[in-house]
Amino acid sequence: HASLRKATQTDLAAIEQLLVASGLPTAGVAESLDGFVVAESEGDSRLVGVVGLECCTGQYALLRSAAVDPEWRGTGLGKRLVTHVIAEAESRGIEALYLLTTTAERYFPTFGFVTTARESVPDEIKSTVEFREACPASATVMALALER
Repeated sequence: HASLRKATQTDLAAIEQLLVASGLPTAGVAESLDGFVVAESEGDSRLVGVVGLECCTGQYALLRSAAVDPEWRGTGLGKRLVTHVIAEAESRGIEALYLLTTTAERYFPTFGFVTTARESVPDEIKSTVEFREACPASATVMALALER
């Protein structure tokens, strides 16, 4: 079993390692670490999952850096992490969540995300490091309107 908790500064190296292993960018992670949630294996306290919520304004946030250790894939851990961060965004009064993906276009619609045009993304999201630099222009942009 894995338990979810807020990421701390001491998790940074393990988070970055997990992201690199999953082919995801690490740019901007350290700066937005306070919005990250990690999954810790209860057996050996190893970091086995991560997801980030990068709040840009009171209205918009970026769901980023969703990754699960290969040994834990298919266990529902990714779903727990994403569901947790969506609930966190709702509790903060965020109106819409955005994400960029090159591999999970089929995964995120199960949470209600829909593909959207890059041009329709708010400037606050466009100005994030992930949007400007870390993700390729070919990445799929997805959005989720949240209940208020």
